[in-house]
Amino acid sequence: MDILVKKAQRGDAEAFIALIEECKMTLRRVAYGYLANDEDVADAIQDTILAAYEHINTLKRGEHFKTWIVRILINNCTKVWRQKKRNISLEKEEHFEYDGRTDVQQSNVEFRELLMSLPEDSRTIFQLYYGEQFTTKEIAAILDMNENTIKSKLHRGKEQLREQLS
Repeated sequence: MDILVKKAQRGDAEAFIALIEECKMTLRRVAYGYLANDEDVADAIQDTILAAYEHINTLKRGEHFKTWIVRILINNCTKVWRQKKRNISLEKEEHFEYDGRTDVQQSNVEFRELLMSLPEDSRTIFQLYYGEQFTTKEIAAILDMNENTIKSKLHRGKEQLREQLS
């Protein structure tokens, strides 16, 4: 990934596209864990890719590309979420059609619903930890938080989910 970052920093669009291809599923999963609908997810990802392309020269260490772009995505998701929160009443909840889904699709929907029941900050941490397998140390770096805070929020979130599932 480091070589692709260096090429992209020199203006190689194909290298940048390859970097995005490597991260696209992570970006989608993180965005879906944070936002509730397809349009918002697409907007956040599009803004993230554009910002990453415009600012790739600010990335000092190529091996941190994935962490860096996820941080940009989280900032964009937060922006979209706040705009929606201001403009739309949260009366309506999205209802999912479960008919015809595979077990994996069903599990993904259930995971997403559980994530949406958590507070905003915990939702992001859960998505990064359980959905993307980032370590607590990596999450602390992405979110610019203390690692112990991350661990506490994971613990409290698990307790909250246990109560909901009981």
